[in-house]
Amino acid sequence: MNEAEDLIKTLMFTADCIVNSSASERKRIAEAYFDAHELVGKIPLRNGSAYPRIVACFEQFDRYRAASDVACSGWMLAALEFRLDEHSLEGWRELRTIVNQLVALLPLTTTIATVH
Repeated sequence: MNEAEDLIKTLMFTADCIVNSSASERKRIAEAYFDAHELVGKIPLRNGSAYPRIVACFEQFDRYRAASDVACSGWMLAALEFRLDEHSLEGWRELRTIVNQLVALLPLTTTIATVH
C-alpha cells in the first residue's frame, strides 16, 4: 500500500467521525483542529517538510483516540492538511478539496481559517 492509499483510508476514518458526530462533538473536533494549527503550526519545517508537525499531530491523535475522544479527528484533520500542504503527493489537490469540505462542516470555521 502506498502513502496516498494510507491517506485516503485515514481521510475516510476522519470523515466518518465528523459526519456522524453530534453538534457538540463537532465543536470539540473544531476546537482540537484549531489547537493543532495554533500549537503545532508553530513547529518549524524540517528541510521544507512538515514531518515534525505531522508527528506532533499523530501523537495528540493517539492520545485522544486512546481516550475515545472525538477530538482525535481534529488532530488528524490538521495532520492531513500539513501533509497535503507540501504539494508533493499525487492527487493532493483532490484530497485537499475533500479536507476543505470536512473543515467546512465544523463550527468556528471562519476563526480557524484565519489560522491556516
